[in-house]
Amino acid sequence: MAQIDTSLLPTPTGAAARLAESHSRDHPLKLYGGWFCPFVQRAWIVLVEKNIPHQYIEINPYKKEKHFLDLNPRGLVPTLSIDSPSAGTAGGNRKQRALYESTVICEYLDEAYADEARYGSRLLPAGDGEEEVYQRARCRLWVNHVVTRVVPGFYRLLQHTPDKGYSIEEAREGFLKGLKDFAKEMLDSRSGQDGPWFLGERFSLVDVMLAPWAKRLFLIEYYKLGGVGIPKKGERGEDEEVWARWDRWFDAVVERESVKATWSEEDKYIEAYKRYAEDATQSEVGQATRQGRSLP
Repeated sequence: MAQIDTSLLPTPTGAAARLAESHSRDHPLKLYGGWFCPFVQRAWIVLVEKNIPHQYIEINPYKKEKHFLDLNPRGLVPTLSIDSPSAGTAGGNRKQRALYESTVICEYLDEAYADEARYGSRLLPAGDGEEEVYQRARCRLWVNHVVTRVVPGFYRLLQHTPDKGYSIEEAREGFLKGLKDFAKEMLDSRSGQDGPWFLGERFSLVDVMLAPWAKRLFLIEYYKLGGVGIPKKGERGEDEEVWARWDRWFDAVVERESVKATWSEEDKYIEAYKRYAEDATQSEVGQATRQGRSLP
């Protein structure tokens, strides 16, 4: 099984290859990533959205080389490397500091590059007013929903095999509930009246958190009998409005320029995710899903 995880295509393709090439020169801010990884895509989307200068470095996280483990002992992607002056060091020598965990990296980039004149709108609502503070907390609440409900549900469904202790129908039902709750929140908040995003007209960190898995829904359709199972238009009963709100968000996010710019050719994802569909992956996410643990 180790061979499955170490035989990945070594570089991105398509639009993502062009983006990586345009950010290949040395830069103090470095994103270490794997083209196939949705957690990496989250961080990459934020870099593109805010037009942050950086260097992209493609690595294979299943071949944890020493220089990368020195930077991040966990050996996970994405890893963000930030040069900083070494305290007390003469001559201004610099050292690398690392951040990992995609949600942490995304929030860091949004806060560290907060000048809206240079880097565009904040991805989490800024300001100290009552409404801004509330909306910021609400965004974090639904980021947590994506992290703890939707993403684990995606892998539970994609990794389902007949020998599992749960049926594919149970896995599909759980995943659909996570998507439906997300859509219902957008509908109930009326944010959909002014725009397609979680906050209406404003693209936010909540949208970033779910975007990579929205792009990967086609893998479930490809590998799993019955696919994702979202009801067709006209067959949704009392949930017609809820799923219509999901459709509006989904159609917008898969066409977002930052999402498309960080996307490789689709057939390459089919090859890479075969190991998930067969439940043969040795990734930490795959192993956690297989063992019923929370994702790393």
